[in-house]
Amino acid sequence: MEKIESLPIIGWREWLALPELGISAIKTKVDTGARSSALHAFDLRRFCQAGQEWVRFTIHPYQHDLQQTVVATARVIDERQVRTSSGHTELRPVIHTPILLGGCQWPIEITLTNRDVMGFRMLLGRQAIRQRFLVDPGHSFLLSSLRLPLRSPTSRSQPL
Repeated sequence: MEKIESLPIIGWREWLALPELGISAIKTKVDTGARSSALHAFDLRRFCQAGQEWVRFTIHPYQHDLQQTVVATARVIDERQVRTSSGHTELRPVIHTPILLGGCQWPIEITLTNRDVMGFRMLLGRQAIRQRFLVDPGHSFLLSSLRLPLRSPTSRSQPL
């Protein structure tokens, strides 16, 4: 096990990428109070391919921007009951995909749910960062630069 002092430090929010899902940048809330990670997804359509369950879904990767969309597919590895921040329980599909943060890439499990009303399109839970990072809750973007996403000319220009 790596010593705690040698782990890189991340802020309470970071930019990361989900390369296999076609997302080059998504602002993420790092939440050590959440066990699992969650990604904003809607229009979920399940289908069977080669005897395995898959899901096709749409993502608005940038908060307050409904013009930019990404359509992704991933194999469903599980379905789990997850307690939401409001205390309700919902059944969510779980996918397995690599993330890229601060030059490091590793696979994590992510639940898919509609996060339209939440402040962040993605939540990075403690299982995804366990034994990889320390979290400084007083700082942001310690391993990722604050970068504004490329926007199409028709996109509204609003703060992230």
